[in-house]
Amino acid sequence: MLGMDAQQRTFTNMKVFYFLAYFSFGGLFPLLSVYFQNEIELSGSQIGMITSIGPIVMLLTQPVWGLLSDYTKRPRLLLTIAVIGTGSVGFTYLLAEEYVILVAIAAGLAMFQSAIIPLSDSMAMNYVYKNGGDYGNIRMWGAVGFALAVWFMGMLSDWLGQGIIFYGFALVLFISAYFSLGMPKESVTAKVDIRGGMKELVKVPGFLLFLIVTFLVFGPIMANNFYFGLLIQFSGGSLAGVGFAFLLAAGSEVPFMRWAGQWIRKRGILVILFVAALASGIRWIFYSTGPTPEFIYMTTIIQGFSIGLFVPAALQYVTELAPKEVKATAVAIYSAVGNGLGAWFFSISAGLIMEWSSILSVYLFYGIFTLSGAALTLWMIRSKKAESSNGLAIAEPKLKEH
Repeated sequence: MLGMDAQQRTFTNMKVFYFLAYFSFGGLFPLLSVYFQNEIELSGSQIGMITSIGPIVMLLTQPVWGLLSDYTKRPRLLLTIAVIGTGSVGFTYLLAEEYVILVAIAAGLAMFQSAIIPLSDSMAMNYVYKNGGDYGNIRMWGAVGFALAVWFMGMLSDWLGQGIIFYGFALVLFISAYFSLGMPKESVTAKVDIRGGMKELVKVPGFLLFLIVTFLVFGPIMANNFYFGLLIQFSGGSLAGVGFAFLLAAGSEVPFMRWAGQWIRKRGILVILFVAALASGIRWIFYSTGPTPEFIYMTTIIQGFSIGLFVPAALQYVTELAPKEVKATAVAIYSAVGNGLGAWFFSISAGLIMEWSSILSVYLFYGIFTLSGAALTLWMIRSKKAESSNGLAIAEPKLKEH
């Protein structure tokens, strides 16, 4: 009985940590570009540089945190250091106005933040593997925290001023540090051999092509988190409206993620990827026409459809397409292309386009590239159908029943 109580406490602790960590992210990053534009009066290119530096720094520093975790065998301590460091550095945004200093803060923030998700995911997944349970039910609290934070902090920003987002970010992360100490002790870091693994993966039909699709489709999705608030304000919405839109968008992802596995088995993984990419591209094109805030709110459910399907389908495609011995490397490369290079390119490009034109042109740019990714996915589907008889088709993994 005592063991069950201790296990339940651990599960509850993990859920609270995910809720708080993602609450802090949701309360800051979607509103950060709005703060830079309204309060600091930065140019589009300056905002683009600040928002794009994070993905690159995180790409470089995540392996270092993994090595430290393997060497010290103290992932909980490292996680606690990371959340305190992230909160402390993020708060200094409030004290800075010079562009160069803001870039340095963004880089320092990303250096600490890059450890939070990999370490907590590793500990949670390893604990579930050993003790049973459902990782999805734990991770879901992160999505809930993110969605509620944007809505709540958006309203507070309207009432108390935009500087409140930095107080909330730091305070919530400092509270999460207490719960990080109660995370499971064990973690497992997958060994990744980028150079050797890539030699094997380039031989896998469709892998490199899918990396291009990931870059074209997932890059704009990641960059949108920084620029969606600017779009709503441009259309006449308030900061509270920004929060409300993110609440609808993030909340709509949950049901589609639950249905993704069933739809993939029924329709095929490439078809689901195509439909998700097409929906995302159409959404960006629609936003480029300058709709009113009300129409933007009404169409946020498309985010649930596109992201809620594309993310699980893409990860499943990569893991089941790659040979067993290089699966970890395949996932690492896929993540680097989408979360790293894609997010960097579309964030910095958006800033430049916004300076030359407007936020509407940013979403036209996103739409064109995303629809190109959808078209490439459609070509992969047709190629598979046309050549399946002679075995030369782009491979689609045989999906297992989950």
